[in-house]
Amino acid sequence: MSCSPNTTFCVIDVEQPGTPGDPGGGGSSLDPVIERRCVVSQTGQAVTCEGPLGWFNDADDCYWRLLEHQPPETDPIWGGRYPEGAIYAVSCAATRPGGSDGWVWSATEPPGYGGVGVTPAQLAQQAISRMELSGPAIRMTIDGDESGVVGVPLWLWTEVGPTTWGPNSATASVPGLSVTATAQARRIVWSMGDGRSETCAGPGTPYYAGGITSPTCQHIYEKASAGQPDGAYPVTATTTWDVTWSGGGASGSLSVTRQSTASVRIGEVQVLITQE
Repeated sequence: MSCSPNTTFCVIDVEQPGTPGDPGGGGSSLDPVIERRCVVSQTGQAVTCEGPLGWFNDADDCYWRLLEHQPPETDPIWGGRYPEGAIYAVSCAATRPGGSDGWVWSATEPPGYGGVGVTPAQLAQQAISRMELSGPAIRMTIDGDESGVVGVPLWLWTEVGPTTWGPNSATASVPGLSVTATAQARRIVWSMGDGRSETCAGPGTPYYAGGITSPTCQHIYEKASAGQPDGAYPVTATTTWDVTWSGGGASGSLSVTRQSTASVRIGEVQVLITQE
């Protein structure tokens, strides 16, 4: 990075690799006419793809605008590369927490510049949808019409598969651009319907005959569910998935959540004491 003595902006060198060709197989074909939707990855805020600040760049959550009048060859911002590439005004302050504005030299146009077609980040969303990620396949110690017991550990787990825990991957493509996304579940938060929840870092351990305390994920109810609607506690299990993607000279990571629901009946053990 260098700063020109005649400007308040500093030079940041950003080089974008070229876009690879269509891999020709292994990916799913998409209609190349896809409306572009621009979203700030850090906040999820939808923004306009083009405006007074320029074109939104999905790779860095900033707006890029080609300077109408390029600095002279002698300006240090070129770094000796004139006339290769171009100088852009880059604005990050409005979209990225802690971001700033300035001038940047780039060898190529940034992703999504000057068009409303699909971008690598948009294709990543297409790939994620094709994985059909779901909430947990909820399993508990008790099943069906059975009832648990107050004070007895209720084991919690999910059936492990590509859509319920991962790993999972998918590729989305348009002519000249292909993006692959990979997802892996990180944790499940179990909301047990009694005002408490359990956060489990793994898929849980399936119950086995004779087991008492789960080694990984469980919940102990302190009250019966008799006073609840339908006499059962509603259970909501939310999985957090970590997703990474790459393609078209760009890459990124994000988290998505998926939910599943169930219900559980909890009773109390009645002890009858008789005297002879």
